[in-house]
Amino acid sequence: MGRPVAEDVGVDEELIGIGAFAARARLSAKALRLYDRLGLLAPARVDEATGYRFYRAGQVERARMVALLRQLDMPLARIAEIVESTDADDGAVAAERLTAYWADVEARHAAQRTLADYLRGRLSGRSSEMYGKFVVETVDVPGQVLITESRHTLADELPTWIVAALGRLEAAAPECGGVTGAPFVAYHAEVSMESDGPAEACLPVADEAAAREWAERHGRARGTTVRVEPARRLAYTRITKAQVAHPQILAAFEAVEQWMAAEGLTPAGPCREVYFADWSAAGPEDPVCDVAFPVTSR
Repeated sequence: MGRPVAEDVGVDEELIGIGAFAARARLSAKALRLYDRLGLLAPARVDEATGYRFYRAGQVERARMVALLRQLDMPLARIAEIVESTDADDGAVAAERLTAYWADVEARHAAQRTLADYLRGRLSGRSSEMYGKFVVETVDVPGQVLITESRHTLADELPTWIVAALGRLEAAAPECGGVTGAPFVAYHAEVSMESDGPAEACLPVADEAAAREWAERHGRARGTTVRVEPARRLAYTRITKAQVAHPQILAAFEAVEQWMAAEGLTPAGPCREVYFADWSAAGPEDPVCDVAFPVTSR
C-alpha cells in the first residue's frame, strides 16, 4: 500500500504535532504512524525535511473511531469504508456498514461455538450425549417431480456450489410449472475434504413434461436432469444456520443414524439436507434445514 496523500490544509488552520495530537486522541504516536501506513489516517502535512507529521484538530474523532473499529478486529478495507462514510457526513451508511460487519461476526462465532460443541463431544467420548441434543422425527413426503443438478465436490467448495446450483434451478422453475416443495441436496456418496460425492441439488416442480422439455434444452451444460422421486418416509432432525457448517453438521447426520438404528429403521436412499427457510434472512440460531434419511422398517 502506498503512502496516503496528505490532506489539504488552509493557511489559517491550526496544525498539531504528532505528540500533542496523540495525547488528544488518546493514542500512541506509534499507532498514528501505523494508521498512516495503512491508509486509514493520513497526516494533514508532513515536513519534507524532517518527516515530522502534523494533524488538524478535526482529525481527532477519526483517529479515535479507527482505534475503536480496530478493537472489533475489523478488516482494514471495511474500516476505510466506515470512516469514509463519516467523512462524508453519512452516519446512517456508516452505521449500516458496522451493523452488517457485526452480523457477520456473530454468524461466525455461532458457527464456531457449534463446532466447539461438536469437537468436545468427539474428544470426550460423549457422542451419545451430543446426539441427544437433536430431536429426531419422521415425516411422510409425497412423490415429487425433481429438476436436479449434480456435481463432484469437496466439502470446502460445497456451500458455494449449493447456493449457485439451487439458484439456477429456482430460476428454471417457472418454465417447469413452478416450485412445489422445499429444495434439497442429496448425497449419493460422502462429501468431505477427501471424498467428492457426488452431491445432487434438487428442486420439486409441478409439470414433469415441461421440466423434461426444459432439461432437453438446457440440461447438458451442467448435468441437469429430471427425475420422479416416489413417496418416501424421512427420518429427520431440524438444525440451525450455524449448525449447517461442516464438520458440525456431521453430528446431526450421526444423531439421525443412531436414532434410526434404535428404532429398527434402515436407510432407503441417499441422505439429504432440506432447506425450508430463507437462508439470507435467517440468523445463526434460526432453524433453516432438515437433515434427513429416507427410511423403511426392517
